[in-house]
Amino acid sequence: MTLHYRSFGFQVLAGMVIGLLLGITARSIGADAHGGLNWLATALKTIGAIFVSLLKAVVAPLIFAAIVASIANLRALDNAARLAGQTLLWFAITAALAVTIGLVIGLVVQPGVVLHGAVLPAQQPSSFGGWLDFLKGLIPGNALALTASTQVDQAGATTSLSFNILQLLVISITIGLATLKVGERAEPFLAFVRSLLAIMRAILGWIIRLTPIGSAALIGSAIATYGWDALGRLGVFAGSVYLGLTLVLLVVYPLLLLASGLKPLPFFAKAWPAIQLGFVSRSSVGTLPVTEAVTERLGVDKGYAAFAIPLASTTKMDGCASIYPSLAAIFVAGFYGIPLHAIDYLLIAFVSIVGSAATAGLTGAIVMLTLTLSTLGLPLEGAGLLLAIDPILDMGRTAVNVAGQVLVATIVAKREAMLDESAYYGDGPLTTGEAAA
Repeated sequence: MTLHYRSFGFQVLAGMVIGLLLGITARSIGADAHGGLNWLATALKTIGAIFVSLLKAVVAPLIFAAIVASIANLRALDNAARLAGQTLLWFAITAALAVTIGLVIGLVVQPGVVLHGAVLPAQQPSSFGGWLDFLKGLIPGNALALTASTQVDQAGATTSLSFNILQLLVISITIGLATLKVGERAEPFLAFVRSLLAIMRAILGWIIRLTPIGSAALIGSAIATYGWDALGRLGVFAGSVYLGLTLVLLVVYPLLLLASGLKPLPFFAKAWPAIQLGFVSRSSVGTLPVTEAVTERLGVDKGYAAFAIPLASTTKMDGCASIYPSLAAIFVAGFYGIPLHAIDYLLIAFVSIVGSAATAGLTGAIVMLTLTLSTLGLPLEGAGLLLAIDPILDMGRTAVNVAGQVLVATIVAKREAMLDESAYYGDGPLTTGEAAA
């Protein structure tokens, strides 16, 4: 892939390097007069928060329109049921391979054992996952999937509204299936949904153009806030996570492509803009339009890509839901000196394969981690030990998530004779304009 200074890839890479330098500079300045973040660290944190907030602002309408439209598009596919089944099957296959790698690395490295008995700063996770909560959370409390949360601090109580992405996914799938049932009478509604999808993609395209700035701010803020101290204390664990992510991305995925009769290099060249944006934004859903665009650029049938990618962006999480929770569970068990048995490792694999919808395409994987810990009966406080370096880990996790989403769509399209191989081996990756369109 050529990194010309006008290319999207070069601009984001430059932003990451600048962010790293700014973060180191902010860290060297030290705290302000009141012991808080200095002006540079505050600026980086604010700009990064604004960029993430912009991405989150378009998530709800984007998911709704994309899922409903993608299900409606199944009417144009002769083998819709088979395609849906094959897609879910490959979701499970790649998740099983990813969690296996996570477990093997965890068993060999034992990242928590070296810190057993040590005193580590722990934060309280803002959310927890449990099977009962997960199942109850599937049932929407209202038609808009809105949930209210109240936070009490010294300034008083503050109530905020947010979308429950998992419930929104259920609502969107239900409405999409209803449009198939209604048939032609649903066409006016589908026309509105498709228009909404086009509008939201245009808005998201404008936000994506800010990615070089957002990447500089987010990486700089992570370095300025957490520095190398937290990463140093948890270095073995962080290294294990990135080793697992690297093996999945650069070994497992290429082998699956080769087994499907495809060369890996064209895949990575074309998928790179989406993988890169996922790394910076830490949001599979926020990356959705670029992910779908690179999938189509790889030669995947447009109708199938419109179904597979929106579904994958909310449920296909090899990084967040497979590698990370398996390694984190082994770390927590080792840190607290709790032995794990064969049945525990099987439970980790089970949770990783069937519970990934709990992450719902948002930044972070704490819900999935606490779901795994609660299933194994491990201390939920263990999740708080890892929060200090979570943003750094989440970048790599999301990049692998996005790569896996494109991979599954490509493999299924190839196996179902729906892949244009001349396109797969043809033109290069997206330009800046195409990535932001």
